[in-house]
Amino acid sequence: MITRRHLVQGVGLAFAAPWGRAAAPATRVVSIGGAVTETVYALGAQGLLVGVDTTSLYPAAARALPNVGYARSLSAEGVLSLAPTLVVAGEEAGPPAVLRQLEAAKVPVQVLAADHSVAGVAERTRQLAALLGREDAGRALAAQLQRDAQAASAKVAALSGPAPRVLFILAHSMSQVRVAGQRTAADAMLRLAGATNALSGFDGYKPLNPEAAIAAAPDVLLVTNQGLEAAGGIDGLLRAPGLAATPAGRARRVASLDALWLLGFGPRLPSAMTTLAEALRGGAAR
Repeated sequence: MITRRHLVQGVGLAFAAPWGRAAAPATRVVSIGGAVTETVYALGAQGLLVGVDTTSLYPAAARALPNVGYARSLSAEGVLSLAPTLVVAGEEAGPPAVLRQLEAAKVPVQVLAADHSVAGVAERTRQLAALLGREDAGRALAAQLQRDAQAASAKVAALSGPAPRVLFILAHSMSQVRVAGQRTAADAMLRLAGATNALSGFDGYKPLNPEAAIAAAPDVLLVTNQGLEAAGGIDGLLRAPGLAATPAGRARRVASLDALWLLGFGPRLPSAMTTLAEALRGGAAR
């Protein structure tokens, strides 16, 4: 029996935290969140999936499953139409009213707490495995992830040169450009890659301020592949106010990685750590 409970911020509902095994493993699972879906596949439990959200892009096979929409703007009707016996989601899932509707319809909803650390990803892997009746696979996957992350940390530490100062830019479109402060997935990834967040003094994401960006003097601008494409490439990105006047902008030092790989904190975290570290230090200006 699951006895421990936690309150998901912004939801207003107390969902059972998946730290014990459910009475009967789910047989029809809807997965909300790219990292959650990726972990289901890594556990070998993809046969349980009957639906995913639009952020579930890896592996490619997940894209062929019925889609219930964007994680933050779900509809109860879309989820319920798949007759799930379990909905498992990351903390970004919502809106809260939809999660309440699912609970009211007697569909178990398990929200996995976000923890942007290697230990947090390993624990979430074990939690998800317990929900799916894959405890042995969960323990093995979590242990492998921790070993791989330790090796990745050693590779990062062996890279030469000072820690680069990096400005992470979140841009779904150039009309909505935000930058990352502390307590974000981007900030955590920068630390794991041996880099320094050029911005400090605030938590979360906030709109780009040209003066603050210039004062931060980043060595590298970091953006997701999707954000860079939305901007129209590096030239388009540097048209955002202030960026072209930074050291990174003048040198056209821009690094980009796939959004889920970079920010998802899923099973591929160790490879993201080393790839990001190398891109921030040795990537040629483009």
